[in-house]
Amino acid sequence: MATTENTGDSALARRRKAEKPKSSSTPRSASKLARQRDPDATKGRILEAAKREFSRAGLGGARVDSIAARAKANKRMIYHYFNSKEDLFTAVLEDSYLGIRAAERSLALDGLTPQDALDALVRFTWRYYLENPEFLTFVNSENLHKARHLRKSKALAQEYPRFIEIVQRIIDRGVADGVFRPGIDAVQLNITIAAISYYYLTNRYTGSIVYDRDLMAKDRLEERLEFNVETIRRLVRADPSA
Repeated sequence: MATTENTGDSALARRRKAEKPKSSSTPRSASKLARQRDPDATKGRILEAAKREFSRAGLGGARVDSIAARAKANKRMIYHYFNSKEDLFTAVLEDSYLGIRAAERSLALDGLTPQDALDALVRFTWRYYLENPEFLTFVNSENLHKARHLRKSKALAQEYPRFIEIVQRIIDRGVADGVFRPGIDAVQLNITIAAISYYYLTNRYTGSIVYDRDLMAKDRLEERLEFNVETIRRLVRADPSA
């Protein structure tokens, strides 16, 4: 009799277990679902993945499949958030250009003397280019496309005049203090600061052959940075012979 009851209890337990609703997802799939439902996180992963892919292969060679795999997202989500590969490239460019401007704001240049502020900007530009080589790649790429993607960016149109105002304030303070010569155009100065770092780094391979020196050796990089700083100092100095 006891055996029969035990058998019945066992059968009932099995039946209840079978009827018990199963969890719709495992912890791993639940985590994946949570990531998919966080649009900001998903867009961020897509942007980072796209940045690597575009810097590696350019707009023409980049593959949406590769971006999706890197971002752990599907292609549908990429098109949902960014519409097309071209628009995704535009978003990457915008993010890169706004990134350097945000980093510059952290320098708090208005709190430094005019000379120190300008030195800090020159040093920052050099180091940013060194630490973010993909930025230079994007600049080169977008120039090949005649800036057709950046031209669409409303955020850049708002941000860059603010940066030029920062540079202009440095100049104006330096002129007022008698340490900078008058008549310096902030846009021209910023172009020169960018150019003396940009050219060296984007031509480092050919330059190393032409000039028969390793332009990327540590001592050469430090030598170039100090040359850049002194070049800008002499350019703005009130008394060029000083």
